[in-house]
Amino acid sequence: MSTGRGPAGKAAGPSLTSVSAGRKVKDRVVQGLVYLAFLLALVPLVSVLWTVVVNGAKRLDPTFFQFSMNAVSGSDKGGGAYHAIIGTLEQVLITSLIAVPIAVLTAIYLVEYAGNGRLGKLISFTVDVMTGIPSIVAGLFVLALWLLTFGFDYSGLAGSLALTILMIPTVVRATEEMLKLVPNDLREASYALGVPRWRTVCFVVLPTAMTGIVTGVMLAVARVMGETAPLLLTIFFTKAINNDPFTGPQASLPTFIWEQAADPSQNSIDRAWTGALVLIGIIMLLNLVARFVARRKAPTGR
Repeated sequence: MSTGRGPAGKAAGPSLTSVSAGRKVKDRVVQGLVYLAFLLALVPLVSVLWTVVVNGAKRLDPTFFQFSMNAVSGSDKGGGAYHAIIGTLEQVLITSLIAVPIAVLTAIYLVEYAGNGRLGKLISFTVDVMTGIPSIVAGLFVLALWLLTFGFDYSGLAGSLALTILMIPTVVRATEEMLKLVPNDLREASYALGVPRWRTVCFVVLPTAMTGIVTGVMLAVARVMGETAPLLLTIFFTKAINNDPFTGPQASLPTFIWEQAADPSQNSIDRAWTGALVLIGIIMLLNLVARFVARRKAPTGR
């Protein structure tokens, strides 16, 4: 009588490692949908980049980087965005110097020290609220407090303060999530060796999460570097070169693009497209530099 077993005495039938045809088909379908979604997400991105590159390349010449718009009307040829590039770099630098230390220290407190305390919950709630604040509200706040109440003049610093309000919550959330990903085993091993908590945070936790923190900072920089509304209210307009961000109105690339695009002259529109291309290029360059530095400073695991 047949027992239904094979030559080795094992039960006949599919093995545990085999995958049914139905599951293979479902896997292929889902994989195809993922690829399709990725391609659909790339369509607007590639379209925007291609449009900016094609239109911005018309005025991508040395003159654009060497001269300002001082004494140049909208319909005139020539002119450049040197004053706006300098203004943007200085404003973003001041913003980063103010926002990044505050945001990183806040995230460290929330993850390493706050626990379930009321203060930590209040700070976390405030950060969530700040994340949803429209950019123009930050500009209005700085305008009302810094310019109208305290009596300071329009300046690059005023614009940096408005951008700081927008940058802090983004960096806090990104840093907080990166710190949470650091395994607790690393902290416990450090504590077991008698290392104080602050040294553990500085020399164990932060280096481990540094790559993710830098990525979050660069995302925040990319966000604030393209903001226009708060800058329109705080730095005013100028076509001249102002290398001092603490005194007088100062230009920026977003306001330069806005001003040039509002002029119906084709020369102004060409300058606006080139300004947008330069802005994207600066963001990409800063991102590449930050990633390179983060990889050099990241732990090697040895």
